[in-house]
Amino acid sequence: MRRSRHAKIVATIGPATVEPDKLRALYLAGADTFRLNFSHGTKDDHARAFAAIRALEREFGRAIGVLQDLQGPKLRIGSLKEGELTLQAGETVRFVLDGARGGKQAIPLPHPEIFAAAHPGQDLLIDDGRVRLSLEKPGDGEMIARVIVGGAIRDHKGVNVPGALLDISPLTKKDRADLVFGLELGVDWVALSFVQKPSDLIEARALIGEAAGLVAKIETPMALDRIDDIIQLSDALMVARGDLGVEIPPENVPGRQKELIRACRVAAKPVIVATQMLDSMVAAPTPTRAEASDVATAIYDGADAVMLSAETANGAYPAEAVAMMDRIIRSTEQHRLYRSLIRAAQVDEEITPPHAVAAAGADLAATIEAKAIIGFTASGTTAARISCKRPPVPVLALTPDEIVARRMCLLWGVHSVVASDPSGHEEITQIAAVAAQREGYVQSGDLAVVVFGLPFGQIGATNNVRVAVC
Repeated sequence: MRRSRHAKIVATIGPATVEPDKLRALYLAGADTFRLNFSHGTKDDHARAFAAIRALEREFGRAIGVLQDLQGPKLRIGSLKEGELTLQAGETVRFVLDGARGGKQAIPLPHPEIFAAAHPGQDLLIDDGRVRLSLEKPGDGEMIARVIVGGAIRDHKGVNVPGALLDISPLTKKDRADLVFGLELGVDWVALSFVQKPSDLIEARALIGEAAGLVAKIETPMALDRIDDIIQLSDALMVARGDLGVEIPPENVPGRQKELIRACRVAAKPVIVATQMLDSMVAAPTPTRAEASDVATAIYDGADAVMLSAETANGAYPAEAVAMMDRIIRSTEQHRLYRSLIRAAQVDEEITPPHAVAAAGADLAATIEAKAIIGFTASGTTAARISCKRPPVPVLALTPDEIVARRMCLLWGVHSVVASDPSGHEEITQIAAVAAQREGYVQSGDLAVVVFGLPFGQIGATNNVRVAVC
């Protein structure tokens, strides 16, 4: 199951795809990593899907990643009279901390963190920004706000407070229970919602340890303000453009996306671009031309992976959505301008021997027109360092650890295989050549570049490059 593209596809599992035959169809269409969205579904549903994914691994003999996406705190208004209110632009309304089934002068907002952070002029967005208010008189337990953009609001609709640093943990009681469950299942990645500051990741890491990779979802402007520290403390990033586009002006999202992709490439950490990529395919068999262009833009930017959400979770055409994304990626990567744009966006590597060796291996492979770069990696770090160079040559990552092989399913251009470490120098090129031939990357007599670290098994010790004749 070798993919004929570099960028990876993350597919969300939901009611439309939880059955094993549907998951199999998604995998055959091109899904590399599956997302379990713990905002929806039962634990039994997620356990059943997880078991089906591992069965697919055994069937096809290829690692498949599983990402657990935690729900995170949800800020919502309370219950309203008649279940709905229509707010008119220009009128004033009152929010209260404690209240039940309120009207315009007592709209329940059961979140003390919002009252504590509120200040005059603070925007308050309801229902993904469809209704916008400006706070005029914040207070202890009540706030007066003026409606800027009116509309209907209903019970328990979501609330955003752009730019406000809320004193709230990204891990709710539900998240903590879900996290324990996910780690017991054996998920490969955990995505943390509502990241505002670096300490949020420290809190999550204390619970996860090294049992799974930690993905920071970037969906608040506060996270953007501390992005360098957040990248350092995480193992990967997700550009959650839906929520981010509510919190910051929509016109700023494309530029921020490019910045985040570049920052992750500098750090040699994978980055996922997510939300509404092929949204019309929830109900239609083909995307809009704008959506196809959106996916292509992420690929031209150099994203490691692109993600499907509702398209595969509850859409009418889940396998077709994955197949379409696969086609868009392949077409983009084969375009005559793709390689020049990727080169133009090339980042400077960290000035360390391991990064320099990996970069040299990638450059050498391109120079001698090798058929593959073969990296021995204990933790996935060597493969990530090669991947961040975005080489034109396929990358075959060999690791003795099945868990590491699954995590590398997010890395751009990396095909991961479980293989034993060489017992000595003389076995390095032999094991590399056999694996590359078995996976269809080389034929007898082809050149390959082998990157590895000595001693074997030492994490991060990328210090050797060899040219092998297979």
